[in-house]
Amino acid sequence: MTKPATPLLDSDANFLSTAEAAASLAGVSIEALNSRCFCISLDHEALRKALASTLDAPDLFELVRQHCPHLFAARPVFVAPAHLERMAQVVQAVEAIVALPAWREEVLARSPAIARHDPGGAKGVFFGYDFHVEESGLGLIEINSNAGGAMLNAVAARAQRACCPSIEALLPPSVRAEELEARIVAMFRAEWSRAGHERPLRSIAIVDETPEQQYLYPEFLLFQQLFQRHGWQAVIADPGELSLKDGKLWHGELAIDLVYNRLTDFAFENPANATLRQAYLEHAALITPHPQAHALYADKHNLTLLSDERQLQALGVPEATRELLLASIPHTERVTPETAERLWRERRRLFFKPCTGFGSRAAYRGDKLTQRVWQEILAGDYVAQALVPPGQRVISREAPGQALKFDLRNYAYDGAVQWVAARLYQGQTTNFRTPGGGFAPVYPGPAAMPQTGPARHSP
Repeated sequence: MTKPATPLLDSDANFLSTAEAAASLAGVSIEALNSRCFCISLDHEALRKALASTLDAPDLFELVRQHCPHLFAARPVFVAPAHLERMAQVVQAVEAIVALPAWREEVLARSPAIARHDPGGAKGVFFGYDFHVEESGLGLIEINSNAGGAMLNAVAARAQRACCPSIEALLPPSVRAEELEARIVAMFRAEWSRAGHERPLRSIAIVDETPEQQYLYPEFLLFQQLFQRHGWQAVIADPGELSLKDGKLWHGELAIDLVYNRLTDFAFENPANATLRQAYLEHAALITPHPQAHALYADKHNLTLLSDERQLQALGVPEATRELLLASIPHTERVTPETAERLWRERRRLFFKPCTGFGSRAAYRGDKLTQRVWQEILAGDYVAQALVPPGQRVISREAPGQALKFDLRNYAYDGAVQWVAARLYQGQTTNFRTPGGGFAPVYPGPAAMPQTGPARHSP
């Protein structure tokens, strides 16, 4: 990085201590770190070794390189500690609201019937709270009920390199990767326990449609290996490979205790998922995340409630929680025939998203809309969200104008943040198709930051 006011090397060219290095960064802004610090990068050889030896997956590096070459970003992202704390507070606030009987009654009344089915105690694994963060503020742009990438970020944490020992002294220890994996294992055990099972969990099926063709298939292999290391039989399966017999869910001759559900058919409406739907309704296996989790958290209609003060008051949300959410969630409203004309006029400051969409599919910045796409939006089920600009990260000293956008994904379970990762990209939305982009580790920057501004007033 370019030199801050206090150099990272002393006059005798001896490396500074950790405390001295931290002091040397005290006057450096997050914006400066994200635009001029290139001391840390992804070490591809360390990544190869992490996959081949630590994770006992010798062929996975080549699979990643060929199948999804832009999965891991070249640079980390720096974030103010105050923003990390604020995001955790928002996660806790949403969790508290979802627990309200009034919220559940309001949300489930408009959800598919299967969302009202008792999920058997499971909370749902891997909620993803996605934020746009700038130095002056942040905004929660969406909540996902089956967020991918956690295991990939554990791998990336093992493969970061700092060319400057003074900066290296400030980075979190590599043990964080092991801590994340331990939290993941504890989360699945907690799901099993919440369902009232007294015997140990024995088998897990990682389920997605044609899993080997999924972009994040390498992560499925990492999960399988993690589960097996902890004594669980684990298979990766298409829903069509599952069957019901004697009140149990089976994959071949293996009885499945728990399904780690990676499908994006959130209500199990596709006929190809009929067996999984029946297993869920009959409690033949514990399925997580499940349709109710998506309805209560991830349906984008919910953002219209969470960003509306009158609705929050009607739900009985305490004033302090209302203030936090209204300052942290950009105003969101449904696109209806009655609001269409106004929203078209205001489109340049809005982002349009399908209510049950995922992975940024069919989502549009208002300033990019054509009349043809606008008619598709009007014919669909969309929300319009106040535009909150993403952060930016310059990824090359040689090309200082090459800045990628980023969002921050908070992986959470039961209201607690397990991990925060950045996703770097070009274009309207995250895409894992950008050279130099992909998942990136997040490091806390200097503590002294301006107060976070209200997301709803962002341009």
